[in-house]
Amino acid sequence: MRGYHDESYGDGMADVYDDWYSDISDLATTVASLQRLAAGGRVLELGVGTGRLAVPLAATGLEVHGVDTSDAMLATLRRKPGGDAVVAAIGDMVDGLPDGPFALVFVAYNTLFSLLTAERQRACFKAVASRLTPDGCFVVEAFVPEVGDRPTSNVAVRSVHVDRVVLSVNTSDPARQQAEGQYIDISESGGVRLRPWSIRWSTPAQLDEMADEAGLELADRWESFTERSFHPDDERHVSIFRARPPLAE
Repeated sequence: MRGYHDESYGDGMADVYDDWYSDISDLATTVASLQRLAAGGRVLELGVGTGRLAVPLAATGLEVHGVDTSDAMLATLRRKPGGDAVVAAIGDMVDGLPDGPFALVFVAYNTLFSLLTAERQRACFKAVASRLTPDGCFVVEAFVPEVGDRPTSNVAVRSVHVDRVVLSVNTSDPARQQAEGQYIDISESGGVRLRPWSIRWSTPAQLDEMADEAGLELADRWESFTERSFHPDDERHVSIFRARPPLAE
């Protein structure tokens, strides 16, 4: 998408993110699983956004850090009750990570795919691996891409109110594993607001390869944070990667 940059999504979505995505997963279940995986250690969320997960996770008593490329997203996080308990900073998911070690690093709800090349996604795995404790884990929540071979485009209605309409416009290119789009937010009070997004998706198998290159291996894969075992027909996954044990001499 011409003119799209690292901050575009966060800056465009910060004022509506909590309203639009508060129900994308069961919050209590997700936080409970992440708390168990952290086992009392330090936590880092990549693409922390408005703190949907980081704030309640910090409320459990864990030391929670977060990075995001959007000032607008982080400003929303800091205004929330409990937001000051999260150590949040501007930074991307490769070059902007704080020093470790962390017992848990996680990236939720497809956020890894905001790194728009396979090379940057691989670099993210390597950056995370270098910051994990010996028994720490990297958790990736993402959708499972549908198999296809032709570019597609779509225009749909996201929501309709008396004084507001939100349209969704997107294109997808399976050969490049990329999709991009706009939410076109039209209201009587605010006129027209464009909210762009862009992703480069990876399959679970490709993520496993990235982990292997970084010295990590798949320890478990769930369908969601309910911890139900993943099935190949599932539409999403939560993958838990841990350091690969050294070879015995």
